[in-house]
Amino acid sequence: MFISQTERRNFGGSDFIEIQYCKLPESTKLEKIISVKEVSHWENDSLYVSGDDMNLFYEQYKDIIIGGVYNNGKSGNMDLYGINFYSREKADLIIKGIEDEKPQEYEILLRWLKSGTDYIGFYVLGV
Repeated sequence: MFISQTERRNFGGSDFIEIQYCKLPESTKLEKIISVKEVSHWENDSLYVSGDDMNLFYEQYKDIIIGGVYNNGKSGNMDLYGINFYSREKADLIIKGIEDEKPQEYEILLRWLKSGTDYIGFYVLGV
């Protein structure tokens, strides 16, 4: 996480995967949730994975962070170059998977996911 977007830019520009809470209302239709124009970027409470660590992140979490919905409405493995939406129910399963598997540096993501239980889910926004 970064305190400000200036701090993020000073760290390394825009080459990041952003893990972001979905703050839309619970009644929001899926088509709107996964719409490119509805997804904002560079939220201060997001987690960021440097592009340099993208492959390691994928290897560590590819079997845990699963079942996301893409911008085209299809679902599958984490797409590190697009929009992935995970519902609250999926987030709960991901939390359990992280607790069971304990991938490298899992505590940061686990704490962040547990802090987001008031939201309808989260996004993994690719580079």
